Amino acid sequence: MKVIMTLRFLATGKMQQCTSDDLGPSQSTVSRVLNTTVAALTTPDIVRQFIDFPTDLQTIWQKQADFMRIAGFPAVVVTIDGTHVRIIAPTVNEETYINRKGFHSINVQVVFDANYKILDLVPKWPGSTYDARVLSQSGLNGLFEQNYVRPGCHLLGDSGYPLKHWLLTPYRRPQGEQPLNYNRAHKVTRAVVERGIGQLKRRFHFLHRDILHSPERACHIIMACGILHNICKVCNLPLLDDDDDDDENDNHGSGASGMPQIEGLRFQVSPLLCRQSQTEVYMEGPHLFDKNSAADHMETS
Repeated sequence: MKVIMTLRFLATGKMQQCTSDDLGPSQSTVSRVLNTTVAALTTPDIVRQFIDFPTDLQTIWQKQADFMRIAGFPAVVVTIDGTHVRIIAPTVNEETYINRKGFHSINVQVVFDANYKILDLVPKWPGSTYDARVLSQSGLNGLFEQNYVRPGCHLLGDSGYPLKHWLLTPYRRPQGEQPLNYNRAHKVTRAVVERGIGQLKRRFHFLHRDILHSPERACHIIMACGILHNICKVCNLPLLDDDDDDDENDNHGSGASGMPQIEGLRFQVSPLLCRQSQTEVYMEGPHLFDKNSAADHMETS
């Protein structure tokens, strides 16, 4: 019951869907259940199990081959972007959470492979933070800068990121056939991350709404959605509507396309949560999830 309440809330974004007669609990009960389930789902062991950036050659070669088939762009391992998840105005450092579009948000760094699996997720930065800064302070940056990922492996990012030997961005003013061809292939290939973010938000319409929690708790809930998204991918649970996949940060959509997936997802998630301590205590602080991301490779390798 706890699992299905949590999944229903994340899939619909509507508290009333979880307090209807078929389930019966009060809103305060649903809130406590959400806290407990999300805390159990976002323990470091679970995060590392389902969101993990590869460093072994065989996996990297396979991911490069998957991207190569899209538009012929060589040596791409993942695509990267930031997406904004709305939150209510926090009581501390409120102004730092106002993004360039004027609403309060968490700027979430997300990295997808060609099969729309999340390989790195950093849901902790205030909305005013630029994507490039989020990356520069992330464990993913350390993996590449310190050569934990072999040279010659590339991320694709948009022009908001700096050009690096491992991070390829488009030409700002392409002139000539080669730069134009490069930009065309880059655009088609990088579109994976935009569609991936769109899929994530379609599965969990909660991410389209203002999250009515502190930034710290919002970060945990976003991470839980990323883990559940990857579980859906592993279990081949499809998206059941035909809406456009592209990310729309301003979309307030509140549909329930994720609802038919709840039973299948519950079956996969329940055993994981049974192995975790059922605590309602959240980790607090601005360092949230730094060490639950790909940076773990640097600490444990």
